[in-house]
Amino acid sequence: MPSRHVVRPAKHDDAAGIRAVARASWHAAYDDFLGPGTVERMIERWYALESLERAIRSPDQHLFVVDTSDGCQERLLTGFVHVGPWPDGPATLGKCSRLYVHPGQWGEGIGTELLERGQATLAQEGYHRVRLEVFEANERGQQFYRGRGYTVSGTETERLDGTNRRLLLMEAPLRQ
Repeated sequence: MPSRHVVRPAKHDDAAGIRAVARASWHAAYDDFLGPGTVERMIERWYALESLERAIRSPDQHLFVVDTSDGCQERLLTGFVHVGPWPDGPATLGKCSRLYVHPGQWGEGIGTELLERGQATLAQEGYHRVRLEVFEANERGQQFYRGRGYTVSGTETERLDGTNRRLLLMEAPLRQ
């Protein structure tokens, strides 16, 4: 039986599932160019349960998750998106902070559905554009966002585990 999925706002008890999806997708997407050790350290730092729980409760941040069912009663968290304002940016610029889908579900349209939900939420809140950061070495991610109307608007450098990593800033207009 084909999988069915539901996009819904994240709840407090979703933090551990969000972290599990992040860990699996980060290792699948980034181990080749960041290394497994760096990936683990970034997960520990950026996906601490307390931090995720704060983001879930925050009034200006929005986390949505996908529950997937294979026809059984049990639902599994298989993807998430995190959107909000772009820090120190114009009031009309939103940010897609995180978008990850469990690698076992890549290519099933879950990422697109999550991105669309995040973008719709930003548009409803009056944002006109959305910006995100993607590792320059992450060709799969770049291809995904380009296929959904994003273009490169700049670059940044982030220091991870003592190594400078180049990030592309990508932006897209939001439908009002």
